[in-house]
Amino acid sequence: QVQLVESGGGLVQTGGSLRLSCAASGRTFSSYAMGWFRQAPGKEREFVAAIGWSGKRSLYADSVKGRFTISRDNAKNTVYLQMNSLKPEDTAVYYCAADSQGIDRGVVTTRYDYDYWGQGTQVTVSS
Repeated sequence: QVQLVESGGGLVQTGGSLRLSCAASGRTFSSYAMGWFRQAPGKEREFVAAIGWSGKRSLYADSVKGRFTISRDNAKNTVYLQMNSLKPEDTAVYYCAADSQGIDRGVVTTRYDYDYWGQGTQVTVSS
């Protein structure tokens, strides 16, 4: 099965930037749609961004539009999340996820549609 490993989290001040990476195993990575979700303490996991298998389509939660950018490099089996203008509300554990049916249905925003998950990386934004 697919293994996902996130990295790049850390502590930043309001207005700062971070770039998260998600490295995936498996030669079929290029056929998967990929997504980023986040979960704050005491809250449910919420959708952040998703990108189609070819990288031509992407979706963002309204709360991060204009600030976050999702991208992928299939040659490196890696998906990225560039986060700019960070706010304290962005504080959460960020998870990378893969949808093995992405080549057929494109990008999706529901966490139940994703098959594989990483262990998460902590992002903390201080005021």
